[in-house]
Amino acid sequence: MSGVVVVGVDGSASSLAAVEAAAREARLRGAGLRVVHAFFWPAMHVPLGPSPVGPPEGGLRNMADRLVAEAVERAHAAAPEVHVGHAVVTGEPLTVLEAQSRAAELVVVGSRGLGGFVGLLVGATAVHLAAHGRCPVLVVREQPSGEGPIVLGVDGSAAGEHAMDFAFAEAALRKAPLVALHAWTTWNAPLPAPQDASTPYANPPSALPGEEERLLSEALAGRQERYPGVVVEHRVVHGGTREALIEASQSAQLVVVGARGRGGFAGLLLGSVSQALLHHAHCPVAVVRGAGPHH
Repeated sequence: MSGVVVVGVDGSASSLAAVEAAAREARLRGAGLRVVHAFFWPAMHVPLGPSPVGPPEGGLRNMADRLVAEAVERAHAAAPEVHVGHAVVTGEPLTVLEAQSRAAELVVVGSRGLGGFVGLLVGATAVHLAAHGRCPVLVVREQPSGEGPIVLGVDGSAAGEHAMDFAFAEAALRKAPLVALHAWTTWNAPLPAPQDASTPYANPPSALPGEEERLLSEALAGRQERYPGVVVEHRVVHGGTREALIEASQSAQLVVVGARGRGGFAGLLLGSVSQALLHHAHCPVAVVRGAGPHH
């Protein structure tokens, strides 16, 4: 066993779908699975045991144990060969799962939990973990189909290096093709060189489409050699990055992005592209800030 995949559960249908996806991820990685429920009621100073007038199996603590047991059963059904551990940890979900991410290879959560408001497309836990998690975070928006390519958003930024490593490794584990997608517009593409050579100029002179294709090739350099079995499609799109990746997600089994790209503001933990995908992608989304622990 090389590591551990952590999945957060709260009894919602979304979290149970995340359990099944996490079990499959653990099987692919040869890792263990840890089912974690954040039990925040003790901090609210409310009674945890059964009511004196209710059944003995009632109460908040028993409810927490039951939902974890159901999640463990789901995990065993999805991947019987995976070792599944479980824990009920006192604390609120954001703090508990962020702490769990420090020693995990991957943290998996559903896109919405029991605390979601009607009409809210993605839950606060998923967004918070994507911004603060210490390892890659997989947000299961819809039930994974297991078909289609892995789509990787590439912008050439240093912040995207871990995301590229994760996407290639994931494509190799799943034996899936990889689509490396780079989108450009006139707002983020290099400017053409001025006619007057004496004019100050910050960008190297080159044709716009060719420059973007070169950026994509340079960003991927070396990784295709490390993963010779992964079939990679280079896709350069003239258009908005968010729109291009959301469209590509319709036929993908997973979209992988960095938490921030080259257009991010200083101090912003989660970029607009990753946030848009968490809200609108048609398949699970992996947001990669760090590489996770090495085993």
